[in-house]
Amino acid sequence: MERETTRDREPDGPDRTEPAGTPARPGPAEQAGPGAGSAGPTGRQRLKAGLWPPRVTRAQLTVALLLFVLGLGLAIQVRSTSDNSALRGARQEDLVRILDELDSRTERLEDEKRRLEEQRTELENSSDQAEEARRQTRQKEQQLGILAGTVAAQGPGITLTVDDRSGTVEPDMLLDAVQELRAAGAEAIEVNGNRVVADTYFTGSGGSVEVDGKKITAPYRFEVIGKPQDLEPALNIPGGIVRTLEKEQATAVVARSEKIVVDALRPGKQPDYARSSTR
Repeated sequence: MERETTRDREPDGPDRTEPAGTPARPGPAEQAGPGAGSAGPTGRQRLKAGLWPPRVTRAQLTVALLLFVLGLGLAIQVRSTSDNSALRGARQEDLVRILDELDSRTERLEDEKRRLEEQRTELENSSDQAEEARRQTRQKEQQLGILAGTVAAQGPGITLTVDDRSGTVEPDMLLDAVQELRAAGAEAIEVNGNRVVADTYFTGSGGSVEVDGKKITAPYRFEVIGKPQDLEPALNIPGGIVRTLEKEQATAVVARSEKIVVDALRPGKQPDYARSSTR
């Protein structure tokens, strides 16, 4: 038998003889890549499957709630800080005046609270509660009459005299003086024989001022009943009405007195529409 040689064989396909040193070509399986023969998901598919649908745990909900509460607190704090920004830019004399007015109002409210508590105690302990109630009613009527200007009043207070020789004091300056006195605790005010009440108005111009339609001339004299220790500092503080009038070449003198009489009266008016709601 003759030996069969490689050359004598009929090749099954194209000649695969390649020169020596040529690297072997990858096979079909190798060309397809390492995962060609497997049916598993790709990396992008695995990432998408891990993120959706989201899986929320109790710990995540707790953390989210805490972060919401923290953010809400920070927002409230920022808003509160921005609300106080107006006071940060105020001048020192304005801040002093604001603090002084706040102290005065706090003291007046404390006095009012103490007086009401005493009235309640008197009503509770009085043997004749009806008579005590009538007495307190008359006392309250007197107080309201003083505020309305229908009753004369006297007590400690101050006098404010404004001398306007150059005629530069405007009506709004006198109104500012009234407002500062009220804020400092003034209980009764009279200006050149005219009672100042809640609906009092100032009109006119410099050198020709009218109070409730009645003309008054300088010097303007304010008779004020109240606590002198509160009224005088309120007018003389930096930026107060005294300093303002001095800038207008007018002079303002404040004097304390143990007895101020305010006897100018306003006629009592019956309201046209308002009626008492008590039955």
